[in-house]
Amino acid sequence: MRIYRKEYGSKLEKVICNCCGKELKVENGILREGCFMGDQTFGYFSEKDGDRYRFDLCEACFDGLLAKFRQPAEVTQERELL
Repeated sequence: MRIYRKEYGSKLEKVICNCCGKELKVENGILREGCFMGDQTFGYFSEKDGDRYRFDLCEACFDGLLAKFRQPAEVTQERELL
């Protein structure tokens, strides 16, 4: 869950893991800790048609979720271009 401070032009103030409730480290409006942000709007062929879900998971909760998968997630390495 992301909390923004409106009086400062929507500056990020807090990020809280929706699973365990841990408050993640935010400095000067910048998230300084690993975090998974989920954002999904379901479509026509779902019973959740039109519902949008947004949530944040700390790395520990994300790892716990991945551990429950029957098929492992695809993992690739992303590198910054110089």
